Amino acid sequence: MIIRKIQIKDSEKFLNMLKQLDTETKYMMFEPEERKTTINEIKTNIKNINISRSLILVAEDTKNVVGFLSAERGFAKRIEHSVYIVIGILKDYRGRKIGLKLFEALEKWALENHIIRLELTVMTNNKAAIGLYKKIGFKIEGLKEKSLIVDGKYVDEYYMGKILL
Repeated sequence: MIIRKIQIKDSEKFLNMLKQLDTETKYMMFEPEERKTTINEIKTNIKNINISRSLILVAEDTKNVVGFLSAERGFAKRIEHSVYIVIGILKDYRGRKIGLKLFEALEKWALENHIIRLELTVMTNNKAAIGLYKKIGFKIEGLKEKSLIVDGKYVDEYYMGKILL
């Protein structure tokens, strides 16, 4: 498994992986068929990531992108030391420590880029993800009540954060 920064040439494989995630899990933002993103929009997003000094990492097996971690850097001077994280791994690749490897690469990059705060939200019923985040040092900082509607029901999310220094 290779963990690396995303490249423009990954656009189609990355979009296909995102669409597959949309069908495999209820823990991501989009429902099946809801994502309308085009390959050209993905290419633009990848270019913009580099301009904004943010990061997208991909996990790649021999042929395909099978997971990702995005870290969007704070846009204003007062929050440029923090990133908001989104992570997703295809179902067939979970349980292989890919998430751990993505976070290890993120933390290395974060320290090199003067990022000291990592933050994310996670559905309170996503026990596997919460377990991983706690294992690597994230703490629950708050509760975002009824923040999503999944299968017609309100779902709460935890705010979680980790300080690197």
